[in-house]
Amino acid sequence: MKKKPTAIIGTVGGCVVTLVAIAQAATRGEPAISPTPASTEVPFLSEIFGAGTANPAGAEEVGVAVIALRLILAVVLAAILAFRPRKNVRLFERNLYVAQTQILLAVVAAALMMIVGDNAARAFAIFAAVSLVRFRTNIRDPKEVTVLLICLALGLAAGVGRWDLGAALCVFVLILLRLLEYKEPQQAVRPMELKVKTRNISSTQEALKEIFKSHKLETEVRKMERPDEKDEIGSIVYYLNLRLNLSTDDLSESIFARDPDNIEGVQWQQKKSATDIYQ
Repeated sequence: MKKKPTAIIGTVGGCVVTLVAIAQAATRGEPAISPTPASTEVPFLSEIFGAGTANPAGAEEVGVAVIALRLILAVVLAAILAFRPRKNVRLFERNLYVAQTQILLAVVAAALMMIVGDNAARAFAIFAAVSLVRFRTNIRDPKEVTVLLICLALGLAAGVGRWDLGAALCVFVLILLRLLEYKEPQQAVRPMELKVKTRNISSTQEALKEIFKSHKLETEVRKMERPDEKDEIGSIVYYLNLRLNLSTDDLSESIFARDPDNIEGVQWQQKKSATDIYQ
């Protein structure tokens, strides 16, 4: 018996589909062979990162909860690096302001990437807008520089109609700044040089050590001049990192009160940090 020729349409997953099989299925009233639709479920992490989704319009539209999760993730990852553990070296402290700025930069970068999405035109526009920012004044707190960039991101979000992203970013940064600055006076320090003029070096040095210990201050002796026949008043010069919540007026009064018979004068001078990890 002579077999009928079959025409091969294609090979899908190793199975050959023929015109004869399609015709037989049609005569029996069965549905034609069609590919199985792919699963539309998106894993939780993929939803947060936006992986596996395509947005032909360019900007990725996500909910406020997803925006907050992405910003929190940026804070956590940046904080791990900014406050990474290291050896505790005396008078060698990490600049708190720079660590806070590193965290804020991660937040503004995450926000800008959510604004851009897959839109190349927005990416070039943001690059042009950021390049217009120039800093010609010396800003003591680098956080303010990052807040300026965050304000730029808020303007970009408003300009492209992403009010949800702009509002979420604004509230999130307000809360984050509140947390970062909550104990800033107790953690931030300023390098100071203390010079104490005294008639008795040993007695004054013991009194100063007690004051430094009570305030938990790390100090180093930089210079010591003992009284002699020519000059009956000597001096001790200390280098220390003074916390912002400690006043030089209060410390000076404590120094005079601790050894009033010998101390003749106290002089404070703020120095450029030579032991800061960030210069």
